[in-house]
Amino acid sequence: MEYNTTRGKLILPEYGRNVQNMIAHAMELTDRIERNRAAQAIIEVMGQLNPHLRDVDDFRHKLWTHLFVMSDFKLDVDSPYEIPKPEVLNEKPARMAYPKNKIRYGHYGSYTQRILEESTSITDEKEREYLKNTMANFMKVQFLAHNNDAVENNVIADQLKELSKGELILENPDELVNTNTLLKSLGLGSNQKRTNNKTNFKQKQKKKFIKK
Repeated sequence: MEYNTTRGKLILPEYGRNVQNMIAHAMELTDRIERNRAAQAIIEVMGQLNPHLRDVDDFRHKLWTHLFVMSDFKLDVDSPYEIPKPEVLNEKPARMAYPKNKIRYGHYGSYTQRILEESTSITDEKEREYLKNTMANFMKVQFLAHNNDAVENNVIADQLKELSKGELILENPDELVNTNTLLKSLGLGSNQKRTNNKTNFKQKQKKKFIKK
């Protein structure tokens, strides 16, 4: 009996051993025309085994890249795309700089803070009024996403004023959207756990409040 531990290592396990064996067979073909035909057939099989790749831009290019990777870049066929080089694929990505900006309130995020900080550049009164009311309600939703079901409108008003450096002042905090109304409109009950709903919750709140 043959065990996997005695077989060669699968370079891309998601395609399975049969595809790996097909590629090994194609590499042994001496006739270039036959190798090209074999490569085309293998690409079709790879596409059927991974239908989710069809949602990826230029998925056939990705399939051809995987074909060459699984052949250890030794398969000599005519590719419709530029043949990748192993040193390029193995190249380590450049180190990303870690953001150093400080967020005053973590549950609001950096974008909310940045928008409010830049409110000083808005001179049109109607635009400022729209920004003030929209951001206040948006901040309330963000607060609810990370805290319990209770939030004081006065707290939102104070933090709106603080983050906007005194530029946006909510004269009547009680005019903010009711907490239960917010939760209901976003599909969350007041007693529901937020752990499993945060992702959908945030997506809904962005679409609902950050648009003009």
